[in-house]
Amino acid sequence: MAESEALFLESEDVSTLATPSEYIAAVRDGYRQRGEGAPAEPRTTLRAEDPPGMLTGYLAVLPDSGVMGGYTYAAGFGERDAHFVLPVFDADSGEPLAVFDGASLNPHKTGAVGAVGIDALARENATQVGLFGSGSQASDQLRAAAAVRDLEQVHVYSPTPAHREAFAEEMGNELDPAVRAVTEPKQAVVDADIVITATQASEPVFDGEWLEPGTHVTAMGQYHPEKREIDAHTVAKATYVPDLRARLEQDAGAYLQAKSEGAIDEGHVQAELGDIVAGNAPGRTSDREITVFDSGGTAIETVAAAGLLYERARKAGVGESISFAPASDAM
Repeated sequence: MAESEALFLESEDVSTLATPSEYIAAVRDGYRQRGEGAPAEPRTTLRAEDPPGMLTGYLAVLPDSGVMGGYTYAAGFGERDAHFVLPVFDADSGEPLAVFDGASLNPHKTGAVGAVGIDALARENATQVGLFGSGSQASDQLRAAAAVRDLEQVHVYSPTPAHREAFAEEMGNELDPAVRAVTEPKQAVVDADIVITATQASEPVFDGEWLEPGTHVTAMGQYHPEKREIDAHTVAKATYVPDLRARLEQDAGAYLQAKSEGAIDEGHVQAELGDIVAGNAPGRTSDREITVFDSGGTAIETVAAAGLLYERARKAGVGESISFAPASDAM
């Protein structure tokens, strides 16, 4: 058989190929396919101690999008950094289409799935956001949230004053809603319609008692059984929706710790996000309901975003052509 031609796409090649709204549309459709039965596997992580680090990967097949793939990244180790590699295959032929350096893709696709969760679970008239975190993930969560709701004000909290103030100035200049740094976590939660946690915190960043009826919470900064950004009280009183149900007993720390504390019973889950997007399960059912989207990361949003970027890159003539030999040549 002939070799297959694929694209190698560097991080800079794809960094400007899609807007937040376009990422959101692609990711929403990916979760719709998941809700209709598209296969996806939760992350698998191998942890090393010397030097400390982790090697992580996950997989998804999106038949309607015509793509499938897996995301693998190494984080920590001697370099104390992270590197992301994403191969994408044709879902019909199985042939490789592209290999991405996924560094620039990561915050965009993660912000997009946060927005899909907001669109599915937050009140239609939500205008106020409380944001925890001031890094690139927080930036893209906010950009994506602004694409699905008509935001008016954002209160951002980060434990380092200089970081939250710089974030507020930068994002306030970029977005329509007023963005203001606050000095206490409670100030980011009280009166918020949407609360987003995009941090590296190992313990809850706010008290669930502060949440007003009708608030939606997106928790996306942790995927470790012993780490959580939201407390058991928040999980217990919320309509709780994970990105992938198979994550629950593996790395959904907020869910696992709420269960171990006796705050929730087995099965305290409304549905997977894909089930709600596909219309197979209800999301929010009242304006006073508190909702939580636990976004620990899956290949669904990653492969959906990569499929979009591959098509854009191919039409734009971006990327370097590389060849893959079929296994039949070697067997």
